[in-house]
Amino acid sequence: MKVLIFGATGMVGQGVLRECLLDPQVKGVVSISRRPIGQVDPKLRELVHADMTDFAALQPELTGFDACFFCLGISSVGMPEADYSRITYDMPVAAAQALVKASPQAVFILVSGAGADSSEHGKVMWARVKGRAENAVLKLPLRGAYVFRPGGIRPMHGITSRTAWYRMLYTLTAPLWAVLHPIFPRYVTSTEQIGRAMIRIARDGAPERILDSAAINRLGAST
Repeated sequence: MKVLIFGATGMVGQGVLRECLLDPQVKGVVSISRRPIGQVDPKLRELVHADMTDFAALQPELTGFDACFFCLGISSVGMPEADYSRITYDMPVAAAQALVKASPQAVFILVSGAGADSSEHGKVMWARVKGRAENAVLKLPLRGAYVFRPGGIRPMHGITSRTAWYRMLYTLTAPLWAVLHPIFPRYVTSTEQIGRAMIRIARDGAPERILDSAAINRLGAST
């Protein structure tokens, strides 16, 4: 399996990359990010690309993939809707559209979030934008398109968020996450289980196209 990952510098992306590099079913990984990820592995090839809304220059690099895991995201706190939409809608849709042209046989998985608004008309800005991105991706003619809607995410294996206040929050609440994760699998997942679930879906597919934390945990139990 050849996998393309967007956003491998973020917390979720780091976890997904780790699982891909560890899994023997994944023979090669290409990371596309706006800054170097700082990892070296025989299976990993890194592409640094500034404009995540335009992949014309990278089109020849996007062929031959079996799966694409889009993990790039940002908090909506303090952001105008236009700026948030550029990252949360424009970027994943542009990546998925580029994949349609270069690797239409691939499976595309978008990391969204619990509470995303599929109607696109709710009062909560971030939920509307995420729902719009989900709908656009699910319509594309790929071998498979899926959306992950995790609730709480437990970072594992030393993985940290790039956002300072997230790092502080996770540090302060780390013992609590360890307790909540197994007790509330409907609401809490982990970076490890997200990565494993993505690999399993890329290989086997899934009956549902929008997966909450419970579905992620079920599929991520083993690959």
